Amino acid sequence: MKRKYFIIITSIILSFVSAQAQNNANVILRKVYAKIQKAKDYSVDADIKVDMPFIRMMPINAEIFFKQKDKFKVESKSIAIVPRQGFDQASKMLADTNSYTSLIQGNEKIGNITAVIVNVIPLSDTSDLVLGKLWISANENLILKSQFTSKTNGTVFTEFTYGAQAEFGLPDQMIFSVDIKKFKLPKSVTADMNNTDAAKDEKGKENKKGKIFITLSNYKVNKGIPDSKFKK
Repeated sequence: MKRKYFIIITSIILSFVSAQAQNNANVILRKVYAKIQKAKDYSVDADIKVDMPFIRMMPINAEIFFKQKDKFKVESKSIAIVPRQGFDQASKMLADTNSYTSLIQGNEKIGNITAVIVNVIPLSDTSDLVLGKLWISANENLILKSQFTSKTNGTVFTEFTYGAQAEFGLPDQMIFSVDIKKFKLPKSVTADMNNTDAAKDEKGKENKKGKIFITLSNYKVNKGIPDSKFKK
């Protein structure tokens, strides 16, 4: 009988702790989302460098445009590989608090900052996103690292560095780590990659990781961007 009561009490305590952890995670995510929402629109110059097996590309200059809720455009004279996940995935995910459940996994030291690790799990089976993980500076409400696993692009891991636009949650630099076998590349890049001798060895492509470095400068935030800018 005592064992039965012990199990019941333990279950109640664990349920309470889990509920508190979820509640704390939601509070943190709401603050992050509120900061991101301050930037209603922006344009920014991007310097893009790609480090991927089988792909040889010179550094690329581009201009990126964003407008809430989900308008996004990249303009460049060259082929620009820009993973959209790092720019608006968190905002789209956090916009609907009923579409996911969240839980604090723990803490991790990033430089001199103690980041809170929050797991975000979509509640819908039809969601492209399988799992999200965010490393958040709770003091500044900034995402320092993110890891999104989706059905279409595999796992994309991103590191963020902030500067003058931190008040809007906008980074100065982003470093993406992607799984080449699953990550969607522009068709012209894919065609060029498939024509290389190295790419003909399918085993050589397995478990290959690539990196995309994006340095952002000359932000123009909340200056107003017409919807026509995003039409193809």
